[in-house]
Amino acid sequence: MIKIREIDHVVLRVKDIEAMRRFYCDVLGAEHVAYRPQFGMSHLRVGASMIDLLAIDGPRGISGGAAAGREGRNMDHLCLRIEPFDQEAIVEHLRRHGAPVGDIKPRFGAEGNGVSIYLTDPEGNVVELKGPSDGSAKPPPV
Repeated sequence: MIKIREIDHVVLRVKDIEAMRRFYCDVLGAEHVAYRPQFGMSHLRVGASMIDLLAIDGPRGISGGAAAGREGRNMDHLCLRIEPFDQEAIVEHLRRHGAPVGDIKPRFGAEGNGVSIYLTDPEGNVVELKGPSDGSAKPPPV
């Protein structure tokens, strides 16, 4: 039997690997671990997990075809658990960096129900920044 513990990594196919690296590192606080030119890939540490940025025109990225666009994406959204979660400071930080702040409201996640902030990265991927949760095993009734 397979038991999933947590997300290990997410791979985003990207058009501009440097713009995406700057967004995830400079704006969201990821740590750039390594760039591997043989794959056209940058590895970013986000807490205990990784986000890998794969250049669509790089050695590995070419095999995936065209980049996602307005009509189609290869992912709905990526959720990053933020700690500490100071909503006001986070929103101010995002706005200082010109990051478009979207919907802020309670949502269900791996640790229960809690407030999260939606935004988009430079290539249109939706990113959810999740705060502490109430520990509920199920989402609230609709």
